[in-house]
Amino acid sequence: MSDLIHDLADVFLIGAIIGCAYLLMAAFAVAAFRRRAHPPTDAPVPVTILVPLCGDEPGLADRLLALCEQDYAGPIQIVCGVRNGSDPALEVVRTVAASRPRHTIEWYAEERLHGRNLKVSNLINMTQHAHHDTFLLVDSDIEVEPDFVSSMVGTLQRPGVGAVTCLAHAVAARGLWSRLATLRVNADFLPKVVFALTFGLEQPCFGYSIALTRETLHRIGGLHAFADKLWEDYAIGEAIRELGGSVEVPPFALGHVFAERSARDFFANELRAARTIKGINPRGHAGTVITHPFALALIAAGLGAGTAALAVALTALACRIILFRGIKQRFGCEATPYLLLPVRELCDFVIYVVSYFGSTVTWRGRRYRVSRRLLVADPVADPG
Repeated sequence: MSDLIHDLADVFLIGAIIGCAYLLMAAFAVAAFRRRAHPPTDAPVPVTILVPLCGDEPGLADRLLALCEQDYAGPIQIVCGVRNGSDPALEVVRTVAASRPRHTIEWYAEERLHGRNLKVSNLINMTQHAHHDTFLLVDSDIEVEPDFVSSMVGTLQRPGVGAVTCLAHAVAARGLWSRLATLRVNADFLPKVVFALTFGLEQPCFGYSIALTRETLHRIGGLHAFADKLWEDYAIGEAIRELGGSVEVPPFALGHVFAERSARDFFANELRAARTIKGINPRGHAGTVITHPFALALIAAGLGAGTAALAVALTALACRIILFRGIKQRFGCEATPYLLLPVRELCDFVIYVVSYFGSTVTWRGRRYRVSRRLLVADPVADPG
């Protein structure tokens, strides 16, 4: 038995060492990642921005104003949609529209469902009011710069491009839990994406910001084809690539606001993300165990690997700090206390392990049981 424990300690220790090497490679990939470019726009085509809303989120008015104040020569129509006419987000939209009378800002409330994915149902209802043939799908918790529309449209107009999506760094709304949530993105997820893009390991499509044309959307079956997909962004990207188009990622990052107010919200959102990734790419998810070197080293120490394991744990934290500093410098992420990194590392590993036990997730206050590949969601209960 002691030999087995000793062997396990060695396995965890080796995994931690490999994980440290990954963190340093990711830091190199971040440092080498191409700088922001401004793709020339062939023509300032009219654009419809679709913004699905659900509740009065912190900072929503400022984010809508940023969409109004774009440095773009073509016409922009902003369509905001909710499922319920009493949604408090509507009052925010009305206030923004009143303050910017020269801009085309419209809002609609429609309860009609087209599938189990409430966001996609909302978008389907909103597209009926789209005047233009170039769409920008933008989540309500996304912060954009004045050149956002021109950069997205310029990239979309390149030959062979079927859609454009964006990287995003996390912005904390307020409180400890939102800060911990931002660390998952800024210290772990965003570096993983940059690493995968650098070495050609993944072709992502992120639902918080997608640009595509009406024709392309029609060719992939319209949004109705994704109305039962829990992670519709991945499915949209997959469908576009099957048509022979590419999903391009411009070399800049948007701000993604996290507003977790409690431990319950935090763990529900984290677990949903982990189980979704596991369903989309189970082998890749299993392989990401090495991206938790701090936790692996502590387990090795607990199994008797001694001071060597503790030294690797400290090395893992140092490597994570190097990577995190690189992300902050490259993408302008907000400062977060480094003392939270060990807490975040342990939370990440716990959530990674728990993701393998069960198939339910919570999304927008509803629980779902998700099927194979975590793309089709079946409601378990609606807590109201």
